[in-house]
Amino acid sequence: MRKLTVFNSISLDGYFTDARSDMSWAHKSDPEWVEFSAGNAQGSDGALLFGRKTYEMMAAFWPTPEARKQLPDVADGINRLSKFVVSRSLEKATWNNTTILKGDLEAEVSKLKNGSGSPIVIMGSGMLIAQLARLRLIDEYTLVMVPIVLGAGRTLFEGLDRKLALKRTTERAFENGNVVATYVPA
Repeated sequence: MRKLTVFNSISLDGYFTDARSDMSWAHKSDPEWVEFSAGNAQGSDGALLFGRKTYEMMAAFWPTPEARKQLPDVADGINRLSKFVVSRSLEKATWNNTTILKGDLEAEVSKLKNGSGSPIVIMGSGMLIAQLARLRLIDEYTLVMVPIVLGAGRTLFEGLDRKLALKRTTERAFENGNVVATYVPA
């Protein structure tokens, strides 16, 4: 069975996007962070799972020459992985290795999890994370806490209708102030 994991940046006040849906505040390019990011992207043969909005944003950047110029190892890793996008409106996926999931969310994701292979990682996709958290389908949450206070924005768990107790399993602090902590359901 494959593990379904979240990897997302959040501000100190708990937002993954600011009030304008911008996530650029989360991207720091110091050498230690770039090495960590590249290691994550290159070290997996897993898959990525997105909601439509995040998929379209990622597909507009990662396959481009600019992405390969800025972060070649990350771009190579992300472009190589299998990708799944949950959408009722997306008709065609143009990013290589992408499958559109249009059916029942719980059934589609359960089918992915029941397969073999490395973890499936959700990046961005706050609405999708909230839905899957509600269904208790997420096995692990890796959150990058970025030392910034946004004051407003969107949380990863909007619409969650009950408490979700988590237990921290690992953490790592970076020189740029980021702290990466991994949690599993308690």
